Amino acid sequence: MSRILIIEDDPDFREMLREMLERSGYKVSIAVDGSDGVRRAEMDMFDLVITDIIMPEKEGLETILELRKRIPGCKIFAISGGGRSSAGNYLKTAEYFGALRTFQKPFDREELLEAIRMVLGN
Repeated sequence: MSRILIIEDDPDFREMLREMLERSGYKVSIAVDGSDGVRRAEMDMFDLVITDIIMPEKEGLETILELRKRIPGCKIFAISGGGRSSAGNYLKTAEYFGALRTFQKPFDREELLEAIRMVLGN
């Protein structure tokens, strides 16, 4: 069973994403911000990390950079609903920093699941 770490500060969105992925057969762990996510990723092995961009403590772009530095083979997806800038700007930067795929909130459930299956090979 593939293991996915979700890094998301919004509790409702985090829970929705967790439930969706668990129903699709993935083992899911949760982190509430980038600092928590990096700690969890270093302590345990995950097949994929899905991180929000706009978060307190450590935002998603910084989280992606730190994950790529500390865990070079880490597979990362980035999600964002935007903030001061449009979500597209943040997501383009996330790709530049090493995210394999990016999704603007709200995203299509099937599109996300298909991308996960392709990246994880299942």
